[in-house]
Amino acid sequence: MIRLHRRLLMAAVALVGATLPLLAQAQAWPARPIRLIVPFPPGGGTDAFARPLAKVLSQNLGQQVVIDNRGGAGGTLGAELTAKSPADGYTFLMGAVHHTIAVSLYPRLGYDLQKDLSPVTMVALVPNVVVVNPQRVPARSFAEFQAFVKANPGRLNYGSAGNGTTHQLTVELWKTQTRSFATHIPYRGAGPALQDLLAGQVDFMFDGLGSSIPHIKAGKLVPLAVTSAQRSPALPDVPTLDEAGVKGYQARTWYALWAPAGTPREIVQRLQQETAKALAGAELRGIWQSLGAEAGGQPPEDLARFVDAEIAKWAKVVKDSGAKLD
Repeated sequence: MIRLHRRLLMAAVALVGATLPLLAQAQAWPARPIRLIVPFPPGGGTDAFARPLAKVLSQNLGQQVVIDNRGGAGGTLGAELTAKSPADGYTFLMGAVHHTIAVSLYPRLGYDLQKDLSPVTMVALVPNVVVVNPQRVPARSFAEFQAFVKANPGRLNYGSAGNGTTHQLTVELWKTQTRSFATHIPYRGAGPALQDLLAGQVDFMFDGLGSSIPHIKAGKLVPLAVTSAQRSPALPDVPTLDEAGVKGYQARTWYALWAPAGTPREIVQRLQQETAKALAGAELRGIWQSLGAEAGGQPPEDLARFVDAEIAKWAKVVKDSGAKLD
């Protein structure tokens, strides 16, 4: 019995000894700048939320949060880079709904979203908005747009942030439900796609509201409908697709933080708490409201459950729409 007690005591001491360095590491974190990988080029929706968040986190943490734009392959290249980075609390991913779509759309990925990346917290949820270049498409309502598409089969094209992004899948879902046709033009991010939409190289997009709204307010793009279940407070006069006649249509873009799997739990929890604090502050509240976004900040476990549900949801959309990589 005495030997058993000694063994238990020794095991407890060993456990404490193994835990103390992690606790010390979490308390000292961050001791140097943090890299936040944004898996798309500047100018898109992910960037629109990552940069103001990084600014506030830098102020609150006392260390610079550095944006590292790594676009390509619908955001999967940046996700793979994050998954293969050291799990030391100094590399994180500002991922998006696109990564849950890629699970079923890409035949081979260099990482496993559910095994190689650890959820941290939701950052923002926003509707997509159907926007057209007014010089290319004469429609000023979604009904007029739908009629124009039907009257000009094969004429229109649409830009996306890349294969497997909501920019593509939300259009493919609309095409399936309305038996419409438009040619997909994938880009390396929403930023380049938007620039070509503004320049008249593509006709329309189902873009994240966060990146389109400055151009809508400037009169350079015309919003026809939002893809959420309710109208956006940022565009109260713009109907939902369901109201516009595409019954039952609903989709949202969202952005979230992930860490490489194996990142100390204490650091993951600290970043979640700091992000929630930043999102509750006046500066980000105002920015998120102007971008038509709902703030996140939930615990990692909530994001994990949400991601699992999104993977299943988009797998069905990919299957039903027959979406393919272009």
